[in-house]
Amino acid sequence: MSEQASVLYDLPGPRARVRNRIIAVVFGLVLIAVAAYVISTLADNGQLEWAKWEPFTIHYTWTTYLLPGLKGTLVAAAVSIVLALILGAVLGIGRLSDHRWVRWISGAFVELFRAIPVLILMIFAYQAFAQYGVFPSEQLALAAVIVGLTLYNGSVMAEILRAGIQSLPKGQAEAASALGMRKSQTMRLILLPQAVSAMLPALVSQMVVALKDSALGYQIGYVELIRSGQQAASYYRNFFAALVVVGVIMIVINFALTSLATWLEKRLRTGRRSRGLPPVAPVDTDLIEGVPGVDDLVDVKDTGFRGLSK
Repeated sequence: MSEQASVLYDLPGPRARVRNRIIAVVFGLVLIAVAAYVISTLADNGQLEWAKWEPFTIHYTWTTYLLPGLKGTLVAAAVSIVLALILGAVLGIGRLSDHRWVRWISGAFVELFRAIPVLILMIFAYQAFAQYGVFPSEQLALAAVIVGLTLYNGSVMAEILRAGIQSLPKGQAEAASALGMRKSQTMRLILLPQAVSAMLPALVSQMVVALKDSALGYQIGYVELIRSGQQAASYYRNFFAALVVVGVIMIVINFALTSLATWLEKRLRTGRRSRGLPPVAPVDTDLIEGVPGVDDLVDVKDTGFRGLSK
């Protein structure tokens, strides 16, 4: 037999295969019926008329509304992602420090800003910056969006990085210590590269979250893609078409970011194999305590790894 049952999965028999085909056909027919109903309803309400979609073929619509909004989204997301990676690395390493006070400060920072919604962070930062004149008025919204995204996503990335380091075999740190390497060298040269490689999918997922959360800047007057799309819809009276176009743009951007991460991960693993190094096992991203999508990544009690100081 070319197909073999795995330990956790038995190959379906003839009756099960027939049943699965019937379920798949019924489900497909239901999807087709739902899609036909939605399209029919949109057509009856005039949402599929060419006049609703024609504005997005005009140069003026893109240069006046969509492109400035897209630029605002990309700028806020790019700056906040870079700052969040730096903050996450500092806090993640701080949570593994041998010094108790460093662990407590890092842990308190992470738990505090992970628990506060991003929108509240943006509004608070906006009000604080406006009250004390920290930034020019035209930069207030951008600064508040970046601060909110950086604080939240940096805290989440710190937990991702911490769990990635703790998931590595503790024998690697012990071997580095036996070779006379300082703890800072062990972290920088041995543990961090492997943890980043293993946690790359989770890190990229958090970057996508930061990109999408930049739309919350609409509430404090920041010009981003969603706000620009709504302004265009108000001008042309085509809200459904505008939201569809904006949604497609966001899907393309997120798909490009995910594809880049997949390519980078494959390249890192191929590079390790070409140098004769053992591959870094992908880490189950269902597990860091309290982090959406990455809870319980590693059982800290079983690792025996207490942490590293700088």
